[in-house]
Amino acid sequence: MKFNTKTIHGGQKHDAAYGSVMPPIYQTTTYAQKSPGNHKGYEYSRTHNPTRHALEQSFASLENGNFGLAFGSGLAAIDAVLKLLKPGDEVISTNDLYGGTYRLFTKIYEDFGIKFHFIGMGNVDKIENYISEKTKLIWVETPTNPMMNIIDIKAVSEISKKYSLLLAVDNTFATPYLQQPLDLGADIVMHSATKYLGGHSDVVMGALVVRDKELAEKLYFVQNASGAICGPQDAFLVLRGIKTLHVRMQRHCENGKAVAEFLMSHPKIENVYWPGFENHPNHDIAKSQMKDFGGMVSFTTKGNNYEEAIKIVENLKIFTLAESLGGVESLAGHPASMTHASIPKEEREKTGVVDSLIRLSVGIEDKEDLIADLKQAID
Repeated sequence: MKFNTKTIHGGQKHDAAYGSVMPPIYQTTTYAQKSPGNHKGYEYSRTHNPTRHALEQSFASLENGNFGLAFGSGLAAIDAVLKLLKPGDEVISTNDLYGGTYRLFTKIYEDFGIKFHFIGMGNVDKIENYISEKTKLIWVETPTNPMMNIIDIKAVSEISKKYSLLLAVDNTFATPYLQQPLDLGADIVMHSATKYLGGHSDVVMGALVVRDKELAEKLYFVQNASGAICGPQDAFLVLRGIKTLHVRMQRHCENGKAVAEFLMSHPKIENVYWPGFENHPNHDIAKSQMKDFGGMVSFTTKGNNYEEAIKIVENLKIFTLAESLGGVESLAGHPASMTHASIPKEEREKTGVVDSLIRLSVGIEDKEDLIADLKQAID
């Protein structure tokens, strides 16, 4: 089954009771049993729910995995991965990553005795310099948030296998439409399904996908024991969103390219970060592991002027100034004061998250309207 077909049919079965084409919303906490332990596969909805189960099967299908897990948020999904570790373990992580991930790592898990090394992974060779007998996990985000750096997943997976480490990849920006990390050697794929998988800015959810049964069982145990699950209504909404993922991503990519090229040609813009440009440091890797280059674009104004950046985002009319990304509508954000404010300024700026940086989630509107909106706001 090819990808576009998987978004609609992957892992799905018609409802056994009445043949419902869409999985019903099983808005229930518990399930009747004939006798103790004699039930139809469901006992309690924290552990299993038919609507959530349908979604988890869809997640697995999209990422060419065997097991999918749905959580109450992307951070809850990341939290589940970190609960595989114990005090004294070490993690090597991308240094340019979502601020919430950085906050979870440094403000929660460092207090539990887990050590994190945040490094640039544009050159994967440097990863081995940080590996010790305590290293258990490599955490990769590619494309990175918000600098759009590209990391060679296959090359990192070769290192992780050499040292018997887990490799987890945050695939939120790319989506499985553009990139499938399990096929490139990753052990765990994570998504903030709030973003492109849901696609309509109306649900908060996280996802994990794996192939290994033993690893899946450990994560299912964490999911059930910690209880950070999504509800059936949210599962239904993301299932519905996934059915149009392929057509939405095609337009996101088309519009992202047009916006990036416009910004690159504008005299008031200093830098444009988008992996589709041939002068992007890892453009060739992006071409080799991604189907297209996505709808996320970041840029800075000339002179790194904070006030000018704020003026631009405040004057946008079609782009909405808001956190998050991946919805059908175009969003603009100022990472230094919004999504990445939890990262200390000195650390942010080391990775390029300067005060004039603006991040765009380019939606599926008419690209001419989006470009005209950016033009009037910049000018």
